[in-house]
Amino acid sequence: VQLVESGGGLVQFGGSLRLSCAASGFTFSIYAMRWYRQAPGKERELVASIGGGVGASNYYADSVKGRFTISRDNSKNTVYLQMNSLKPEDTAVYYCNAHWVASDYWGQGTQVTVSS
Repeated sequence: VQLVESGGGLVQFGGSLRLSCAASGFTFSIYAMRWYRQAPGKERELVASIGGGVGASNYYADSVKGRFTISRDNSKNTVYLQMNSLKPEDTAVYYCNAHWVASDYWGQGTQVTVSS
């Protein structure tokens, strides 16, 4: 099982980034896919989630609602996080997570830094 994040980097206040998470080794389409983030000295928090299967529902943390969009391409086994209007408080390591019943898989994380 592998989850490989990419797309992080340094961006200015108000800028955009698109994170990608490429999955392999499991039945991607049935898994709920989530993006978490962890800032220095803070607990890991759920940022966005998208369900598996047809008609998947999305969840967003209040802090990112209206700015971030989660999506998935089951044909590419990839989940995305489009991040717009970035703020310095969005600075964190962003982690991809796959969840189904009792199974949880994590990526290695990608750093996002937003300068003011």
